[in-house]
This record gives sequence, structure tokens and C-alpha cells, in this order.
Amino acid sequence: MLTEVHPMLPMRNKQITHDFYVHQLGFTAINPENYPQYLMIRKDKIEIHFFLFETLNPLEHDGMCYIRTDNVEEWYQLAVDKKLDIPELGHLQIKPWNQKEFSFRDPDNNLLAFGENIQKQ
Repeated sequence: MLTEVHPMLPMRNKQITHDFYVHQLGFTAINPENYPQYLMIRKDKIEIHFFLFETLNPLEHDGMCYIRTDNVEEWYQLAVDKKLDIPELGHLQIKPWNQKEFSFRDPDNNLLAFGENIQKQ
């Protein structure tokens, strides 16, 4: 039985990544002092891991993570209010697969997509 998944995304600078996710998005870092080249963050029921990749060219990689939520409009408003990097096609919209979605990029150009199921239950 599979029980959890923790995406691993690249980061160029641990402090910048930490500050973005903790101070901008409200995640909690999990023992960041114990792992100099690794960062784990958690919020609610999700966890994302980051590995140090100092020579990463942020414009030449496709790191992505899809996060399901039950409050996508609140997350979208947070992204707008904080002036996060929302791609042109990343603004809040209803997709044909019954998801209300949006996305933004973190400081290393990792794309985080947030989606809420809108199908009638």
C-alpha cells in the first residue's frame, strides 16, 4: 500500500528557498539545521523536499509539483497579494477535468500548481 508522496525539487540556495516557503507561504521547515544541503517543508498534510543544486539554471529545468487543496481561491489570492510569479496561463481557471487551478513559480522556477476538485459530489 502506498501511503504518501514527497516531491523532491531542486534549489540553488537553501536560505532563499526556506524564506520563500516559510515566510511567504506559511510552511514549516523540518529540522533545517540538520541537513545543510537538503530542505524539507510541511504544511497541513503535504511535505515537499528540496535538494541543493547550486549550478541549476532555473530557466532550463522543469521541476513541478501539483498540490490538491480544498481552498484554491484562498491560495490564489495569497499568490496575487504577494505578487508571486504567476505565469500567463497560470491564473485561476476551471479546467475541463473539473479542477479549479492556478500555478506559480518559486525562486528556482519550480512550478507549483494548486487544484481543487469542483465536480459535484
